[in-house]
Amino acid sequence: MQGDTISAIATAQGEGGIGIIRLSGGEALTVADKMFRPASGKSILDYPSHRAVYGTVVDEEGRTVDEAMAVIMKAPHSYTKEDVVELQCHGGVMPLRKTLALTYVHGARPAEGGDFTKRAFLNGRLDLSQAQAVMDIITAKTDKSLKMATGHLTGQFSAQIKEWRHEILGQIAHLEAAIDFPEDEVDDVVTEEVSDKVSEVRQNIAKFLKTAGTGRILREGLMTAIVGKPNVGKSSLLNALLQEERAIVTDIPGTTRDSIEEYANVGGVPLRIIDTAGIRATEDVVERIGVEKARQMVNEAALVLALFDGSRPLDKEDEEILELLQGREAIVLLNKSDLAPVVTAAMLQNKTKTAVLEISTKEQHGLDALTAAIQDKVYGGQVMTDEGSFVSDERQANILRQADSHLAAALNTIEAGMGLDFISIDLRSAWEKLGEITGETVGEDIIDEIFSKFCIGK
Repeated sequence: MQGDTISAIATAQGEGGIGIIRLSGGEALTVADKMFRPASGKSILDYPSHRAVYGTVVDEEGRTVDEAMAVIMKAPHSYTKEDVVELQCHGGVMPLRKTLALTYVHGARPAEGGDFTKRAFLNGRLDLSQAQAVMDIITAKTDKSLKMATGHLTGQFSAQIKEWRHEILGQIAHLEAAIDFPEDEVDDVVTEEVSDKVSEVRQNIAKFLKTAGTGRILREGLMTAIVGKPNVGKSSLLNALLQEERAIVTDIPGTTRDSIEEYANVGGVPLRIIDTAGIRATEDVVERIGVEKARQMVNEAALVLALFDGSRPLDKEDEEILELLQGREAIVLLNKSDLAPVVTAAMLQNKTKTAVLEISTKEQHGLDALTAAIQDKVYGGQVMTDEGSFVSDERQANILRQADSHLAAALNTIEAGMGLDFISIDLRSAWEKLGEITGETVGEDIIDEIFSKFCIGK
């Protein structure tokens, strides 16, 4: 319930230099005053806002639990726009748990996932798109995903949505004025103007929807499977992309028997890379399971990096991999370009009907071209100059599609020559739908669902 006082550990659990307990609500200062003793001898209630106070956390008997700093932020100048106190303790498990328990003893309740950011939204400090960006900042894995998230947090995306809503609302007002004060032969003039404005908004929405795939990848990472027959260099490629020795590399076929999954930042694109077992016929039970899993990963991956050995003739195992690539988004790589070629890029390209990149994982040759190819797959020529303008998740994309559908219906209504009030109904539906992105017209159940995905303490 908003209005009560909540508390939670706001830093990652474990041992560290500092750990923070965050309190927010009308009784935050009172709760902190009961358990924190400033070294000055004054009460924490006597200090002004935005002051860091040194002292000790004490239990109910007045015994010292930990040395700490209390940071005071009074409403409305805080993250939640409520009174907030952050107790900066030593970053160990026990002092934080004991300090947190004391906040409950003195009247706070445990915060649930996203409670603090939810209060920031409900109190008008952030809109819903900005609130969602908070978690995107925390989970960002590349500079570009961080830029996208901070762009949303600063309101760049919200500003565009609000501009469209303002434009649509203006056309609704125009229509309703024409309905209330009818004049002969005015309808055609009004509908022509509405049609032009609505078409313009639809064009802008279409531009944003083109970024939805890229925005989702920057936010979540692109599931990428490395496939090939044994000893083709899959694990070496994984290590090269990660820039660390993550996978074991040997000359023994079948070294990788299970899938290895890691995140890599490749040219600003977050890849969720899966190094699969070499695809071949085998009597080894464990390796056979790994091969089956490799085939499954190819079907599930959004991008496949298919490796072939240029120093050996193509065989049945290579042909099977080529079949697996049918209908898949793939980048074909001819590895071991440092050795005498037996298979050329032209020969392989003739079979795959797609461009082939020559690389050497051993010599780190051709990796820049691979990075450029991955970037081209992700951005597809649709990169906007402002990362904050990407559509970052499927919920936002679905809302834009639904709003566009209502706008299309309005244009069809105009084309059919129906009354102005019917056009107004379609436009209002689009206006309300767009408000779900910023939270201006969203239901409480959707709000609860969004914030339930946040970590406790944020």
